Amino acid sequence: MTDSSVREFKMPDVGEGLTEAEILKWYVQPGDTVTDGQVVCEVETAKAAVELPIPYDGVVRELHFPEGTTVDVGTSIIAVAVGGAAAEAPVQEAAPAAEEAPAEAEEKKPEGRQPVLVGYGVSTSATRRRPRKVGQTPDDRQAPAAAAIQAEMNGHGNGHAPAAAPVPGERPLAKPPVRKLAKDLGVDLATVVPSGPDGIITREDVHAAVAPARPEPQAAPAAAAPAPVAPASHDTARETRIPVKGVRKATAAAMVGSAFTAPHVTEFVTVDVTRTMKLVEELKQDKEYTGLRVNPLLLIAKALLVAIKRNPDVNASWDEAAQEIVVKHYVNLGIAAATPRGLIVPNIKDAHAQTLPQLAGSLGELVSTAREGRTSPGAMQGGTVTITNVGVFGVDTGTPILNPGESAILAVGAIKLQPWVHKGKVKPRQVTTLALSFDHRLVDGELGSKVLADVAAVLEQPKRLISWA
Repeated sequence: MTDSSVREFKMPDVGEGLTEAEILKWYVQPGDTVTDGQVVCEVETAKAAVELPIPYDGVVRELHFPEGTTVDVGTSIIAVAVGGAAAEAPVQEAAPAAEEAPAEAEEKKPEGRQPVLVGYGVSTSATRRRPRKVGQTPDDRQAPAAAAIQAEMNGHGNGHAPAAAPVPGERPLAKPPVRKLAKDLGVDLATVVPSGPDGIITREDVHAAVAPARPEPQAAPAAAAPAPVAPASHDTARETRIPVKGVRKATAAAMVGSAFTAPHVTEFVTVDVTRTMKLVEELKQDKEYTGLRVNPLLLIAKALLVAIKRNPDVNASWDEAAQEIVVKHYVNLGIAAATPRGLIVPNIKDAHAQTLPQLAGSLGELVSTAREGRTSPGAMQGGTVTITNVGVFGVDTGTPILNPGESAILAVGAIKLQPWVHKGKVKPRQVTTLALSFDHRLVDGELGSKVLADVAAVLEQPKRLISWA
């Protein structure tokens, strides 16, 4: 194949059940050369900002949408001209030339690849093809690839007849980004039917193994695009209108769904945390915590984990379809974080099994990642209980709404010096108010009260972290 053909890269479904994403930033422009795995744009889904790598080599021909546009999953967002020398590289989907010896095809290695999206990496090993069967001629070997390329040029995409699944025991052929995608989505490549030339598994094959294929939308001619609807007039000098999309839109929908699905109950307790604040200062001087984030939130999180250990039934979820309560034997501890894109709630996986220094490291990484806008969608899934620290804004307390699918959320108010009766005398003490909201389908008043009382008891006497742990 020596002439160029145009490949359309569609807005991918990253496996979260999302239907759209907003293009935040383009990293390439028409005329730029791109390579397989190179990040071409950043998009914001309803979960987080995600960088998208292009799955082939070529030259950018057209960007179909400007920055700030919300695009449906499955819609083409960029056109890339591929072919020529790029199509002959062993990492491409095209077959090697007929006159090329099999040994030469195996020894070729990709050049010029640079590390891109975090977690993808770049393989330094050569891409190897299946050995040619005995009696197979070069023409026979090239025929499947030529047919696949011809189907692409005719606009059939993945409509051509797929190849059979890999023979058991044989390593499936797929590029590193495709292998990473399959790993993230929990897809066994050995079960995927390849549609690429020479039996190469493509991104579309992996997505097809997860969910039924979407019907191909008919592309409307550019001239037939409907004219934009004129917005309703309003006084721009006196009003500012902010489009609700991305993370803010998803958060709003989730909160409404949670508030009107789970019957909320909120309980409050005011507690003297003077001893906890002293312990925080002592831990900051401990060499074991050097370089770690040590603050009151660390001990509050540990206190909640201890309370859950003493009252495990609070760590549950409601299965509406089965009409069952599912008690979790692990704690994925969510931490509500305010970011420029809105409120997100990433969680620390298996927080119950972490030591105090490990928990400090996890909290520090979670907060810094959220502030930089690098929180992955996976980090925001599977939470069981959450902490929201409204005290950082000087707020005494609040009635937090449950994160969807979780059983409880603890709000921590501002820690302030207040007059407090201590050992029979009124003294200035460090005091805060805690608020625990819980799903009354899962947690009754007695259980919720025990959990909140245990958290308060640990913060009042942090030595209970040892005796109760």
